[in-house]
Amino acid sequence: MTDDALARALRTIPDFPKPGIQFKDITPILADADLLREAVARLLEPFRGVGITHVAGIEARGFMLGGLMAHELGAGFVPVRKKGKLPWQVYRAEYALEYGTDAIEAHRDSFGPGHRVLVHDDVIATGGTARAAADIVAQTGAEVAGFSFLIELGFLGGRAALDAAVPIHSVLTF
Repeated sequence: MTDDALARALRTIPDFPKPGIQFKDITPILADADLLREAVARLLEPFRGVGITHVAGIEARGFMLGGLMAHELGAGFVPVRKKGKLPWQVYRAEYALEYGTDAIEAHRDSFGPGHRVLVHDDVIATGGTARAAADIVAQTGAEVAGFSFLIELGFLGGRAALDAAVPIHSVLTF
């Protein structure tokens, strides 16, 4: 199976959630067992054997693959959620999207010093959400060991928002 099979399975939804946005729908990949396994394997290629202790999956689609990735790595999974969705003490970071602003949070005891965290989301666009997740990891004293994305919208330049010294891996780039 090739990256092309994953790309062909994506569905592009025009004008969602706002006019001008070309939303990349990953649900066809999630619904196909072979494509799902392939996506997880490709996402993890550069991160096996580098001591990842936690995968921080960004709400909501980052949960879907992030949990599987953590399982494959023998690591913990930490949900990074939108503001107000977690029931305990949190670290928070705000960020800008290509179509607005928002904030994300993670529980304060999710990870800490000595932990190596892989930040995962399904898509990197402008990089704001991933940057905010990295800021939360830093607040805990843990290390961001890498960034992993199924899809990169390269024309939006999201990589520039991330620490260039940290490995950034995207399976598909548009």
